[in-house]
Amino acid sequence: MKIMLDAGHGPNTAGKRTLDGKMKEFEFNEAVAQFVKKELTAFGLIVINSHDRGRDVPLNERTALANKMEVDVFISIHANAFGTTWNNTSGIETFTYTKPSKQSTILASLIQNSLCSITGRLNRGVKKADFAVVRDTRMPAVLVECGFMTNKNEAILLQSTNYRMHCAKAITYAILCWIQQKR
Repeated sequence: MKIMLDAGHGPNTAGKRTLDGKMKEFEFNEAVAQFVKKELTAFGLIVINSHDRGRDVPLNERTALANKMEVDVFISIHANAFGTTWNNTSGIETFTYTKPSKQSTILASLIQNSLCSITGRLNRGVKKADFAVVRDTRMPAVLVECGFMTNKNEAILLQSTNYRMHCAKAITYAILCWIQQKR
């Protein structure tokens, strides 16, 4: 089983940061992706990153790599934002493509429920969107938003190693459950 993890955006993506500038979104995304990778490889799974710590990898490169390598699943990890000022918008949401495969829908539900259960954050639900990473991949694909950088409380959580590890454990658990139900 080959799994591609995508730490959304890149280290130099403009504007993708907490409002106080203390954390770039990629820092959260990449940390969680690395925790997930460590967990999944311990189970003997092959885990490939679509991102690069040194540069912003274009979306078409990420999806082309996933398709070329014929990975079994694609998971894009993100931190959310709403507006340009601190606000009370909070919670976790997971996205599939607007016309998702059955397996994408199952995986999204597993990840969403696992993340909300483990983190105790608000469940904003599984949603559909026309995001390139879920549209242009030829395997089950989801994009997960693990909290809002524009919410002061969640911004603090997103910077916490403990919260990042909880998110990683939740995503790992959901992936393992998804693999098990496919067998």
